[in-house]
Amino acid sequence: MHSPFILTGAPNFRDLGGYQNADGHTVRRHHLFRSDHLGSLVADDIRLLSDRLREPVRVLDLRGAQERETAACVIEGVQVHSLAIEPTIVQVLADLTDAGHTLTQADVVGHMQDTYRGFVRNNTHRFASLFTHLLESDAPLVFHCTAGKDRTGFAAAMILLALGVSQDDVMRDYMMTNERLKPKSEWRGLAPEVASVLYRVQPEFIDAAFEAVSQNYGDVESYLRDGLGLGEAERERLRELYLDR
Repeated sequence: MHSPFILTGAPNFRDLGGYQNADGHTVRRHHLFRSDHLGSLVADDIRLLSDRLREPVRVLDLRGAQERETAACVIEGVQVHSLAIEPTIVQVLADLTDAGHTLTQADVVGHMQDTYRGFVRNNTHRFASLFTHLLESDAPLVFHCTAGKDRTGFAAAMILLALGVSQDDVMRDYMMTNERLKPKSEWRGLAPEVASVLYRVQPEFIDAAFEAVSQNYGDVESYLRDGLGLGEAERERLRELYLDR
């Protein structure tokens, strides 16, 4: 399932294509891409994208305001749409460490789970907007945040589920981040084993989002319909645009 696109400046860039759904259809390759931010791409990366993606690329940026300012997209001529979701985990942990709290791995896992619950409870409208863009056309689309693992990971999960891909494959795609990103072991004086939690994904993180989906909407299908605005007509259009027939 690994993407043929290996980008030096965005190691978590990868194609969502290739997964098969329950009806035997396959997600089309070279149309939907998840990524870390596009502010560190080198010339060879941009050349590779230009060679492989002949159509104009659409970019959906899930980062907050300050993140966008510090690492703007370096691909010339693309229209970047901001679907801002502020990185609350960073501020929460910074406030705790500044107040003198000694954080444990369990603490950070718990706060990461709260972040994922917040995707459902506070940011569903942003993910609904993402699907509005997906439904416009099948031109290549890249959606990303900073590391391409949390906000992007939840978005990728919802896209694959909306296309009928299994929960097992959704989790497999989600966990692939740990193969792509080199974990860092330093953050504001945290012990290395604690800091490393911030730079990896764990099933417990996205499971917390699914728990919030169940609590607030009943199940994933209801969330797709009532939260993300995907009725049967929208689901069918997604299948037409992004599944091989």
